[in-house]
Amino acid sequence: SAPAVSPQVGSHRDISHESLSLFRLLEPQIEILVLGTGDRVERLHPAMLKQMRECGIAVEVQDTANACATFNFLTNERRLVAAGLIPP
Repeated sequence: SAPAVSPQVGSHRDISHESLSLFRLLEPQIEILVLGTGDRVERLHPAMLKQMRECGIAVEVQDTANACATFNFLTNERRLVAAGLIPP
């Protein structure tokens, strides 16, 4: 699994159905998407999270430092994981 950053996302406000669509196209399909929202955890629109769940992808939203740690942990566990990280 490789981390991916969508270039049009500068803050958590830019996270959209469109920016998350990249993660639904990955092959093999990921199980978990870890989103790092910068210096602090930010709430994302529930409909976006629901759409990802309906595609079979769990979403973890954390501050970026914890998101990096979670991504590394899940990678070590051999999970199919991707990360979208906004710099703190």
